[in-house]
Amino acid sequence: MRLIVMFDVPMDTSEERRAYRHFHKALVREGFLMMQYSTYVRVCVNKKAAEFMEKRIAPLAPKGGKVQTMTVTEKQYQAMHYIQGTPSNDILNSAERTIVI
Repeated sequence: MRLIVMFDVPMDTSEERRAYRHFHKALVREGFLMMQYSTYVRVCVNKKAAEFMEKRIAPLAPKGGKVQTMTVTEKQYQAMHYIQGTPSNDILNSAERTIVI
């Protein structure tokens, strides 16, 4: 499964920018990879692990703006179409990295 976190938070004041940086760093520490500017993705073993990760990052989310999550299966994620741009050949974000034991 993939857990996708999408957010749109205000960055008008220095406090809001600080909250954004704190959230961004927390996502990276938890193993999320950037898909786009405010869209991050992480591999989770199953639905329960994805729900656990949601609960773990929820308290870290900035108070203003929107933070949304979505879980998709690996097959759905690999079927993503690129309308503009090219897919990244980064092994960290590919299905080849995922090993199920």
